[in-house]
Amino acid sequence: MNDKLAALLRELETFGTENDARETERARRMMNITRDTGEFLLLLARTIEARRILEIGTSNCYSTLWLAYAVQPFSGVVLTVEQAQAKIDMARENFARAHFTTSIQIEQANATEVLQAQPDHSFGMIFLDAERRQYAGWWRDLQRVLALGGLLVVDNAVSHAHELQAFIELVKQTPNYLTSLVPVGNGEFVVLKEAM
Repeated sequence: MNDKLAALLRELETFGTENDARETERARRMMNITRDTGEFLLLLARTIEARRILEIGTSNCYSTLWLAYAVQPFSGVVLTVEQAQAKIDMARENFARAHFTTSIQIEQANATEVLQAQPDHSFGMIFLDAERRQYAGWWRDLQRVLALGGLLVVDNAVSHAHELQAFIELVKQTPNYLTSLVPVGNGEFVVLKEAM
């Protein structure tokens, strides 16, 4: 990782921590992943050589930068989805600062509509860090767009376990998926779509 990207990530970590300490309104909070979660996502994406990653929940793009860095060796692309205009504006500025404008596509849209519009098996990795109660409703499309051998990673699986319980049980009951709860950051629920 070059010094410029490393410095930007540190800056966003500090900004997110300070912002969230003073903001009580959920929409104005960054709710960034932890640094060890970023490192974990990088490791996973590089291991499976993910060339296309879908992220639902951009915020100020802290996690997006980790994912974009992960796909660089493969000339990959991250499609990230966010609804809040203020966060999209921040994210675009940070993409430009990191020189990742060609490896990141951002859509201001409803995640349900974005998922429904994607081709089958189009993503090697999907990262969910959005409105957790919607995940179960997305499961059919998540399965459809995830490539064989691809990974689904769900943030906050420990910190907000009660909100994810129904989704996690749904995934565990679905054939041909291997799962693991990894105690990194706020807890990552990792799902592997097995080749059939």
